[in-house]
Amino acid sequence: MADLAFQPTMIREDKTARELFEAVKANPARARFGFGEKLAVVNVDFQQAYTRPDLFPKTAYVTHPDQIGFVNRISQLARQKDMPVIWSHVAYKPDSGDAGVWGTRTDTPDSLQNIRYDSERHQFDPRCEIDEARDLVFTKRMPSAFFETPLASYLVWHKVDTVLVTGGSTSGCVRATAVDSLSHGYRTIVAEECVADKHESYHYANLTDLQLKYADVVSAQEVMDWLASR
Repeated sequence: MADLAFQPTMIREDKTARELFEAVKANPARARFGFGEKLAVVNVDFQQAYTRPDLFPKTAYVTHPDQIGFVNRISQLARQKDMPVIWSHVAYKPDSGDAGVWGTRTDTPDSLQNIRYDSERHQFDPRCEIDEARDLVFTKRMPSAFFETPLASYLVWHKVDTVLVTGGSTSGCVRATAVDSLSHGYRTIVAEECVADKHESYHYANLTDLQLKYADVVSAQEVMDWLASR
């Protein structure tokens, strides 16, 4: 008969999500996946709905002030090393009929399913340096950049073994993409300065979980140093 006196509980600590992440980062509990031989940069949803709090304060978020600058520099280095750069963005048709069950949660002017293809919210942030001739750009409809998109086959064709995920939000589309990346068999990297979320607690709680389970959370400088050394 089971010992009814034993009642497991969740660990509780009087630390912020950021403090917990810093502790995990300083004392990693898992071996790193590390970089392989060929990396792809997957830049998730750098569109104005999420990057321009001056235009869309209800939906946009900024964590590191130079997030897009880091992403541009990493993407440029990747191109110089003949490694693919990918940009996703999210949008739906006028009746939101392709938003699926996700589109049933809210119906307000600033809600997800009201990002239209021809809207300001859908457009990429003009600070993003996208090479239209070389980069892969596609629209997605669900959190993961892998779900019902050309990403998986594109990575196979380019013989990629490592995926770097940037963008937002850390707790949403970045996390979903990182988990799918690992599930597809890729070494998965998240550059800390290159991802963002609406609230510090969501951001750092998910960075902690990614670091413990699904990805290596590293500095943008480490990624740039690795690319420069190839």
